[in-house]
Amino acid sequence: MIRLGSLAGYPFEGPRLLAGWTPPKVGAVFTVLYKPEPERKPEHYGVIYVGHADDLSQAGFPFAHEAAPCWLQRADRYALHVAYYEVPGGTRSHRELICRELISVYRPGCNAEQYDPAWEDTWIGQYQAPTTGPLTTGRQPGD
Repeated sequence: MIRLGSLAGYPFEGPRLLAGWTPPKVGAVFTVLYKPEPERKPEHYGVIYVGHADDLSQAGFPFAHEAAPCWLQRADRYALHVAYYEVPGGTRSHRELICRELISVYRPGCNAEQYDPAWEDTWIGQYQAPTTGPLTTGRQPGD
């Protein structure tokens, strides 16, 4: 298992070598990974693609996927890995949201669309409420 995403992340199955992988018949978010420094840091992976499918077994794995030529430009076919996450109770829209989050976090080079992780105050606006103040009471310990 590998955890990907912001904060605690999502628990992805894998990573597994992409060239020998038989994808399951499930809807899931998937990532294609490689090891940027396999000798120095063998447990570190770089994300080069994030996607999702209604059925992974029909998504064109390992190398018939539409983005596979880009993957193969980044790394040798035997250096590519895959990890996937079945979203519990998730629908296609849930998988799309997770993909957008992962793309904004990792900025994978083989994804044509990129998403900005920025947040603007104007999207919600600013407000004041008793619950938005500091978490301290202003008292000193021992008071």
